[in-house]
Amino acid sequence: MTTELSFFEQVNKNFDRAAALTDHPPGLLEQIKSVNSVIHFTFPLKRDDGRLQVVHAWRAEHSQHKLPTKGGIRYAASVNEDEVMALAALMTYKCAIVNVPFGGAKGGVRISAHEYSVGELERITRRFTFELNKKNFIGPGLDVPAPDFATSGREMAWIADTYMSLNPHDIDGLGCVTAKPVGQGGIRGRVEATGRGVFFGLREACTVVEDMRALGLSPGLEGKRVVVQGLGNVGYHAAKFLTEDGGAILVGAVEYEGAISKPDGIDVEELMAHRRATGTMLGFPGAVDLPSREAGLELDCDILVPAALENAITIDNAPRIKAKIVAEAANGPVSSDASNHLFERGVLVIPDAYINAGGVTVSYFEWLKNLQHVRFGRMQKRFVEASSRKILAAIERSTDRIFSDAEIADIARGPSEIDLVNSGLEETMIEAYHEIREIWRAKGSGIDLRTASMIAAIDKIAVSYRELGVFP
Repeated sequence: MTTELSFFEQVNKNFDRAAALTDHPPGLLEQIKSVNSVIHFTFPLKRDDGRLQVVHAWRAEHSQHKLPTKGGIRYAASVNEDEVMALAALMTYKCAIVNVPFGGAKGGVRISAHEYSVGELERITRRFTFELNKKNFIGPGLDVPAPDFATSGREMAWIADTYMSLNPHDIDGLGCVTAKPVGQGGIRGRVEATGRGVFFGLREACTVVEDMRALGLSPGLEGKRVVVQGLGNVGYHAAKFLTEDGGAILVGAVEYEGAISKPDGIDVEELMAHRRATGTMLGFPGAVDLPSREAGLELDCDILVPAALENAITIDNAPRIKAKIVAEAANGPVSSDASNHLFERGVLVIPDAYINAGGVTVSYFEWLKNLQHVRFGRMQKRFVEASSRKILAAIERSTDRIFSDAEIADIARGPSEIDLVNSGLEETMIEAYHEIREIWRAKGSGIDLRTASMIAAIDKIAVSYRELGVFP
């Protein structure tokens, strides 16, 4: 078995490959690659049964070329310093790729969340927030967390409440964290944003006739066979949008309890209902239970969407991957060596730093909303509707065409917050894809899309440092 590099080493290996294709000075490249700050907290937790436990937690701020820094907080038994540094670096590059003006950060608490009560999780979250605040590692202009593995809007609401209690005079305090519940200053569309971004990104990639022809595929998502690994928030929404809006066919699904296959298509909502009712997706009517999770990744399909944790595909199982497109909906699901192997085989790997950027994009919209103190669409919705109705009335007068009430309501509808969020996300994913694809094609066939996306990130970050006068 081949020894894999650490997660952070893999990220830096990808960085170095891209950096070698730029003309930036070594000192600037080293500054971009380096982790600016990382802090390790330990604090006591009194468990519900009275026992005391020492909890370990980390926060890494990879790059402060733009502030605030941005990145999620995950709760997992595997959390360590290398992981949070790697994820923070990916956040830096991700924000640059999709033109979101944040530096990258990431945090983690070393616990298995399912082993703790809600009360215990609340105490952990609030204490972690207290420690972050004490060290100036949180704030709407400093560092803005978000959810990640095993955290959600609930934890973000606890973080916001704790921060504002500690900083009662910060008028922008709600902007200290994103992906909050809508009633607590969140924004509509954030929950499904990463999965929707995966859909937008894949849809755009599949529109390029030249690239699809090289893969032996027809353009468009319609009819393409998809396997999704991980049916959490990201995987579920990616599968939902790909099938319902894109016309793709979900032929396989992989979760921690196993994998299933159904070549004629899996209804996502029916599968989730079955899993809620039985506690497992195994035994889903009409599907075949596969012998292992790995067998699910190796199903014959057009698109594989790994949406769980890192290193799902390594050099050991990469030779058995049959998908023609791998969309990295998770962070780092394909190791560096595995990515190289797939590229050499002609597989299109759409990198995580681009394809799963929907979450941070909509988090940016939420942050703006919190700083502006006004809901998106509030000021223009009625004006747009009134203006559209006047135009329709003029058309009726000049053409004798009478619109029905339903037609008028549909045509004249002003944009709501969710409309504006989805429109902004779609534009972001389309624009960013063609930016990195242009680099990909300009550099020739010797580089993959991951390297092209990293070059795009490096170039943009380099501009920021030069504008700050740090480098000539």
